[in-house]
Amino acid sequence: MTIEKQKTALVTGASRGIGAAIAERLAADGFAVVVNYAASEKAAHDVVAKIESAGGRAIALQANVADPAQVAELFDHSKATFGVPDVLVNSAGIMQLSPLATSEDEMFDRTIATNLKGTFNTLREAAKRMPDGGRIVNLSTSVTGVKLPSYGVYAATKAAIEVMGDILSKELRGRNITVNSVAPGPTETELFMDGKTDEQIKGLSKLNPLERLGQPEDIANAVSFLAGPEGGWINGQTLRANGGMV
Repeated sequence: MTIEKQKTALVTGASRGIGAAIAERLAADGFAVVVNYAASEKAAHDVVAKIESAGGRAIALQANVADPAQVAELFDHSKATFGVPDVLVNSAGIMQLSPLATSEDEMFDRTIATNLKGTFNTLREAAKRMPDGGRIVNLSTSVTGVKLPSYGVYAATKAAIEVMGDILSKELRGRNITVNSVAPGPTETELFMDGKTDEQIKGLSKLNPLERLGQPEDIANAVSFLAGPEGGWINGQTLRANGGMV
């Protein structure tokens, strides 16, 4: 009897929030999970411990996705531990909000480096290394549809990620690798809540007809679908997980 090799999922930005929920869900789905983090080492190891306590396999690996050399090493270490990733989830990102007129160059450059170039770096490695039949899921934002003020730079990086992923899905023709995006609406994470007043949070929670903030698990469920066998016919698409906001 042949024992099927356990598949591996690499989740960037997986130490907290949506990324952590995705890592935990994919581990529950049977993947060995690489929990990538940039600076939050303890939080990443806490995610690994939670996965292992539930019977899963995981490892925490540090890498700044904005650095192509670190991304290449991340894939090397992933391969050495669990094998070449069968699933890549690009969850690493930053969200700094400001009207365009008052946006600083440093904020623009940092957002582009982490969100857009970081995703480019991981997509490039995955395109070269991922085995046939793999799954790539990029995290976008539903603000690309609702176009909220002060989100211009952040949303622009996510819109670019969507298009870049759609094009990659066509470039990978013949390899049975799907590339999709999940675009969350307002989701109750530290990243989202930081710097917002209670009034702002309440208003954003009412934007969708279900009248609540999304939970990280809501987004993880969508990623799980696209990363699993039942999502194999979905390719080059963006799934807006936002309760009907847009």
